[in-house]
Amino acid sequence: MTYHSFEDLPAWQAAIRFARQVYLLTGHQAFRGHAGLRDQLERAGLSVSNNIAEGFERGSTKELLAFLYIARGSAGEVRSMLCLLETLPAFENLSSQISDVKSQILSISRQLYGWIEQLKNSDITGQRHLNDTARARAVTEKDRDAFLRELAHIRQSAAKTPKSET
Repeated sequence: MTYHSFEDLPAWQAAIRFARQVYLLTGHQAFRGHAGLRDQLERAGLSVSNNIAEGFERGSTKELLAFLYIARGSAGEVRSMLCLLETLPAFENLSSQISDVKSQILSISRQLYGWIEQLKNSDITGQRHLNDTARARAVTEKDRDAFLRELAHIRQSAAKTPKSET
C-alpha cells in the first residue's frame, strides 16, 4: 500500500492516539507534585508521532529509518518512565491506566520494529530519489509482474483442462 501523507500511516495514527492517552494520564492530580516527570513523559510520548511524521516527510528511506529508530527510542523512554510510575506510591490509583498506556506503547514499538525491518530489506529509496526514469521503470516492472502472474494463471488453467481424444 502506498501512503501519501504521514496522517495515513497506521503507526502514526496509533502514536497520536497514544500521545493523547499520555496527556490524559498526566492530567491527573498525582502528577501535580512531579512536574519534571510529567513534562518528560509528555515530550517523549509526543516525540513518537512527531518523529514518524518528520521521517516520512523527509522523502528518503534512509532518513525515514533514522527517524523511526528515534521514534522507537522515545517509545522505550516512555516505557521506562511508566515502569517507574508503577513503583511509586503516589501513582497507585492510576495503575490500570498506566498499564493500558504501557501496553499501547509496547504495541507501537513492535509496529515500528516491523516497519523498520521491512524498510531495511527493501529496495525502496524514497520519493526524493524518484525521477521520471525511476518512475517509468517502476511502472514497467509492475506491468511485467502482472503479465507474468496472468501467464502463470493461464498455464495452470491449461494444465488442469483435460485434453480431448481424437
